[in-house]
Amino acid sequence: MLRLTMSTEEYLQIGEEVKIVFLGGSKNHLRIMVDAPKEYNVVRSKVIENNAKSEEERAQLPHYYAVPDLPEKYRRKRIMVNDSLKKGTIG
Repeated sequence: MLRLTMSTEEYLQIGEEVKIVFLGGSKNHLRIMVDAPKEYNVVRSKVIENNAKSEEERAQLPHYYAVPDLPEKYRRKRIMVNDSLKKGTIG
C-alpha cells in the first residue's frame, strides 16, 4: 500500500498503460481521473460493496482505511459515539 500527498494535476503512472490523475478536491472529497485501457476493470469500492450478495461477502471485502489499534474499552466508546451521531442524539 502506498500513501501519497499530491497536488492538483499530478498523476500516478502504473505500468505503461494506467494513469491516475488527481483533479482536486476538498477535505473529504477527492476527484480523480483514471486513464486505462478498456480491458482493465475499474470499479469503485462502493459498487462492489453494494453488489455483495450477503453480509458475509461484504465482511470479506478489503477495507483500505486506517483502523487505529485501540484497547477494547476505547473501541466500544467510539462505536457508541458513532451510533449516537448517526441517530442525531449528539451534535
